[in-house]
Amino acid sequence: MTLDKARELLAKQVQVAGGYTRNGAKLILAEVYREHGQAAVDQLIVEFDLEALFGFKPGMRFKGF
Repeated sequence: MTLDKARELLAKQVQVAGGYTRNGAKLILAEVYREHGQAAVDQLIVEFDLEALFGFKPGMRFKGF
């Protein structure tokens, strides 16, 4: 997944900001971590203020299925 695609998908998750979208955001971040590393994940967390919305903090690791 490209970072641009991750941004597009996270923007949709942020618009709804519910329990199911939190899980969706976790999966997106897990994929970003797998392909681009922790720095990219941390950047997206800050960029979309995911700490305030979902409680995700920079440095958190996300694993997919």
